[in-house]
Amino acid sequence: MMRDIFNGMPADSLGDEGWERPWSGPNGGSCVEAKRVDGGRVAVRQSSDPTGPALICTVAAMAGFVEGAKNGLADFLL
Repeated sequence: MMRDIFNGMPADSLGDEGWERPWSGPNGGSCVEAKRVDGGRVAVRQSSDPTGPALICTVAAMAGFVEGAKNGLADFLL
């Protein structure tokens, strides 16, 4: 059964299980969490706001973001 999953939906409606913190660091426990969701997509949320909005993107979009970050395209954010 596929649920209605949409960009900006409350992250807690995606359930508590499966959220990972691949980018956690020494920032007081506030980090980005991600999980796979139905339809070959990825949900991203802020760990300090688990009931806040979830960013929903395709696996291809997430792969492009990670690859770009590895290649320095996100360095301006630091």
